[in-house]
Amino acid sequence: MTSPSKATAVTALAPEALQSWIKEHQDLVVIDVRSAAEFESMHIRGSYNVPLPLLSEHTDELAARLGSRVVLVCQSGVRAEQARQRMATVGLYTAYVLTGGVPGFAAAGGDVVKGKDRWDLERQVRLAAGSLVMLGLAGGKFVSPKVRMLAGAIGTGLTFSAATNTCAMGKALSAMPWNKAAKEPTRESAILQFPAQPADEGAAA
Repeated sequence: MTSPSKATAVTALAPEALQSWIKEHQDLVVIDVRSAAEFESMHIRGSYNVPLPLLSEHTDELAARLGSRVVLVCQSGVRAEQARQRMATVGLYTAYVLTGGVPGFAAAGGDVVKGKDRWDLERQVRLAAGSLVMLGLAGGKFVSPKVRMLAGAIGTGLTFSAATNTCAMGKALSAMPWNKAAKEPTRESAILQFPAQPADEGAAA
């Protein structure tokens, strides 16, 4: 049983600190939990792409293959925090979340690999939500007052997303063709790429 003090040992990691860790620690594993398309657009050099849905589905297996120095990254930190919470449920309390995500790391002078420019998923969510609200308001004025319910539904959905730290719209958008990479990560390519760790090492403090 893991002690409460171990559970609270997880902290955010600043971009500058991660730069130092990359230079100093051979055992460091940086996991990018964004979609494969976002990863292709820009990622931290040497990081591994394990999209959040895949990580959530195989949390036990992934955690068993990781050592004690794990950093989770995404676009802003939201999805990385969700991944951290998932890993904590299976006993991996030593993961860090990169503050500011990949853009923050790049802005701080970190070494990143850039590819095809794409809108990140969080920006797409803002565009989709804003467009639907505007459509609901315009439709309510020119078509039928009932159309305004669309704006209310979007507002309710965003409130629920904030309260539960989830995003159904983001999940739906991630399945769109323009958010697909040429080669999507699978259990074999993303999870099994990490060697199995001794039973007590993956939960080390």
